Amino acid sequence: MRKEDCFYLGKIAKKFSFKGEVLVYLDTDEPELYENLESMFVECGKHLVPFFIENSSLHKNDFLRVRFEDVKTEQEADEILGNAIYLPLKMLPKLSGNKFYFHEVIGFKVEDKRLGIVGEIQSINDTSAQPLFEVLNGSVEILIPMIDHFLVKIDRENKKVIMDLPEGLIEMYL
Repeated sequence: MRKEDCFYLGKIAKKFSFKGEVLVYLDTDEPELYENLESMFVECGKHLVPFFIENSSLHKNDFLRVRFEDVKTEQEADEILGNAIYLPLKMLPKLSGNKFYFHEVIGFKVEDKRLGIVGEIQSINDTSAQPLFEVLNGSVEILIPMIDHFLVKIDRENKKVIMDLPEGLIEMYL
């Protein structure tokens, strides 16, 4: 499985028992959706390796207590500690309305109600306090804050993010 075909679910945070059980931190608002998985991909080096789950249960809100089929000792659990967990994109719950996954809007056009098409979303920068659309307009990169108040509509059919941006935000870049 290629990483591009998957989404990041979390990481193996710590060992839970001396029999190889681990706690997986789930980076999601709805951890209960992932309680009964049959398998998950564990990032080992640069590869995603399928690990089959013997049993699992939610633990303290955003952790999943997991016993993998092939991890039976504390030493085997140590080997995968800290590794990222991925699932295939097809397992993401469908979102509707103005809710969206970051990867879903890459390549969408940003249309401002006042100015029209502003550019195309190249990526999303979520390393700052406020996530930003990184939009390319010709050779100019425009950073647009992802604020609900600015967001008018996600038009999946026409691959557009329609926004009502404050006057001067786009002009500042052009």
